[in-house]
Amino acid sequence: MVERDGVAGVSHRTVAQEADIPTASTTYHFANLDDLLIATLISCAQDMATEVYWMIDRARSREGLRRAGEGGPSAADEVSGLLAEALGPQRGRTMAEYELYLLAARRPELRPAARRWLDVLTSMVRHDDEVAFRVFLAGIDGLLMQGLIDDEPPTAAELRPVVEYLLKPR
Repeated sequence: MVERDGVAGVSHRTVAQEADIPTASTTYHFANLDDLLIATLISCAQDMATEVYWMIDRARSREGLRRAGEGGPSAADEVSGLLAEALGPQRGRTMAEYELYLLAARRPELRPAARRWLDVLTSMVRHDDEVAFRVFLAGIDGLLMQGLIDDEPPTAAELRPVVEYLLKPR
């Protein structure tokens, strides 16, 4: 619903209609709209963290193969492809997730759920340099936000030089 109608289109009634259940069911499980949005943010955070974790894990594996001389896509190729997917075919979902995260800037009760994806990801992904890892994640967020306001979504090839820079060892 957030993807289609934005956060403004979310209410107990519209969620119940979408799920084809009585409105009383949504109000029973979620006392207020913030509770419903928090549950949505937590679900999105878990999904996003899992996707990024597997992307980083695949990229590391491929980078190891490249160093061993076996070829294949680089980590920058992998990340650029994922970003292009998020800004192309998955654009609506990406926009919905960022709309939920930005709502947390105005509604402090949503902030812990919005920060959760960073906490989950930071705990899941092995990294030697906390600062470099946070810079990488901030760069990815920036690329996604910029890509969402572009008239045409950037391609993996267009994103690759920036991703390569973000992945450079410091």
